[in-house]
Amino acid sequence: MTEAAFHKQEHRQQFRVGLIGAGHICEFHIRGLRRLPNIEIIGICDLDAARAQDVARRHQLPAVFTSLDELLATKPDAVHVLTPPESHASITLAALANGCHVFVEKPLATCVTDCRKIAEAAEAAGKTVSVDHSLLRDPFVTKVRKIVESGKIGDVIAVDCLRSQEYPPYEKGPLPPHYRAGGFPFRDLGIHSLYLIESFLGPVCDADWRFEHRGHDPLLFYDEWRMSVRCQRGTGSLYISWNVRPLQDLLVIQGTRGVIRLDLFGMSVSMKWETRLPQHPQRVFNAMKEGWSPLWQVPLNMAKFLAKRIRRYHGLQEMVAEFYQRIEQGHSPVVSASSAGRTLEFVERAAADADSAKQAALSRFTTSPQAPILVTGATGFIGGRLLAKLLAEGKRVRILTRREPAEHRDHPNLEMVFGDLGDPGAVDQAVKGAALIYHVGGVVHGHPHEFRRGSVEGTRNIVNSALEHEVDKIVYVSSLSVLHSSAGKHGETIDESWLLEPRAENRGIYTQTKLAAERIVDEAVKERGLPAVILRPAEVIGHGAPLLSPGVALQAAGRLVIFGRGETVVPMVHVEDVVEGILAAAEKEISFGTVLHLVDSTSLSQNEILARYQSGTGDRRRVFRAPMSLVYCGAFGIQALCWLLRRDPPLSVYRVKSATANRTFSGNAAERILNWKPQRNVSQALDETLAAHRKVDESPLPQPVTK
Repeated sequence: MTEAAFHKQEHRQQFRVGLIGAGHICEFHIRGLRRLPNIEIIGICDLDAARAQDVARRHQLPAVFTSLDELLATKPDAVHVLTPPESHASITLAALANGCHVFVEKPLATCVTDCRKIAEAAEAAGKTVSVDHSLLRDPFVTKVRKIVESGKIGDVIAVDCLRSQEYPPYEKGPLPPHYRAGGFPFRDLGIHSLYLIESFLGPVCDADWRFEHRGHDPLLFYDEWRMSVRCQRGTGSLYISWNVRPLQDLLVIQGTRGVIRLDLFGMSVSMKWETRLPQHPQRVFNAMKEGWSPLWQVPLNMAKFLAKRIRRYHGLQEMVAEFYQRIEQGHSPVVSASSAGRTLEFVERAAADADSAKQAALSRFTTSPQAPILVTGATGFIGGRLLAKLLAEGKRVRILTRREPAEHRDHPNLEMVFGDLGDPGAVDQAVKGAALIYHVGGVVHGHPHEFRRGSVEGTRNIVNSALEHEVDKIVYVSSLSVLHSSAGKHGETIDESWLLEPRAENRGIYTQTKLAAERIVDEAVKERGLPAVILRPAEVIGHGAPLLSPGVALQAAGRLVIFGRGETVVPMVHVEDVVEGILAAAEKEISFGTVLHLVDSTSLSQNEILARYQSGTGDRRRVFRAPMSLVYCGAFGIQALCWLLRRDPPLSVYRVKSATANRTFSGNAAERILNWKPQRNVSQALDETLAAHRKVDESPLPQPVTK
């Protein structure tokens, strides 16, 4: 029966429906339900009452229930289970026990045993349980299915699914589900690919899989997944990646007389098939046909989308309609509990392997009740050298890290807590039992949300946990970039009493987040008694630092570009001297709230640094010294364009002014209070860095191992 005919029926069974879970997908269940004339949505419940209230307000739902029991007490005819997967089984069983039909978001459960229990409970209660395998009713998958059923590509012998994905930015708070369990990413997406393969080839009989980490996000333990399956009528494969760009969602169906390629993100279907043409002309014909198909399909389907003939989560909304239609007609659901369990079995096997592998990896991260020292940022440029120094001195050290430092693997005095600075639970675990904290962790490159999470929220979490656990002392490493350096006049010395940057929003994200983090520490010292001192290093140099920082010259269009005449002095300090300053700040009895600059008075100008760089590396690229008038005009243009587009400008007039200000910073207070003075001449340090770089470049390449 078509949907239109279904709507025209005179005598319709009415359904009172409750929603359980107020997450993102809830909106599209509501849209699907409101397309049906015989549905009354009675309300919604969620553990997060505020979120449920918000959904009810936006969609004008009649009631918000404070618990599952309260919703079930109203005797709904059906419920939609839209909660995290681990709760699906218990909620579904409770709903069946209360006489409800149940429509469940995928997956039905997180183990096959629970699927069997649900199937048995549904049969005993005489109720329908169906799972939202929404791509089965996606309009483009439906189109492909009709082509396959017509016999145009012959017998289907193989199906391949290729999908790449990205998760929403993690900004702060407890880790989201995809970071908590090693197998969550495959549970989340693998099931879609697997049920699509089964829909063309029959149930999976056997499978093998592999997973690994290849990307830049260490919290996502496994971000590359492959599975090969043997089905009743052929073989299938799926590949899911969190690294491949641009994002893709492809389905390739290979038959004995043709091949179909479905691009779900591109909303297009292309085909190639056997013709009577000779082999080479046939290849050309199929190539042209494959290229032509998206040219007319994509704009046509975009028009359909704008006209709402194709809807967001179209397949989900169709599944919702068919769920109630089949109940009325007494037919079996599209995806029953038993069939969902068969698909889930292989997803869970692979995901469970990943869960176990992650647990084995994290078993190396153990902690003792007491740790004299905690270091954050211990795998970074400064923190790594600080950690090495502490371990060399025989100190017992705990680190909060997202990856194990290979150079200190199995060190007897090192204990590790796996986690992110943005996660208050992980930070609290790391801080608990520590007496001294070296808070070096932060973000120096990445997306803005990573800066806010690592530098700002991370510092807030460290401060809160340090106060909770009564830590003796914190040494916080800030930056000279937090100062209002553009206000200094030529020859004027900037010391610790200088003003903080009043227009951080016009500077880069690094300055913005470093300033916000320092203010968190400073306010906690003044208002909450935080035992902390603050250090502001200059630009840190040494082996491992960039050979040529943007503060010296930009590399663009095959040239080295300097803003102005190249006479701006770049405040610098050697990384080993920074480490000595950090250690001295921990050892000395100094007032909490003290702020100290770590800077070498022998800093060099842009021209001097660039000359050494070119001499040491043999880089013969031409140097272009952009007149400041030209630089300011360019910055103004970029700023104006971004204002029109309502986007944050990557460059502004104020940022240029701050970056090119001729500044002289004083480190006298550190010398007076800490007895600290740079021991490594900046000029020599640059030569050492360049020499180390040449040594790496000249080292022989590793030879392949032959077995």
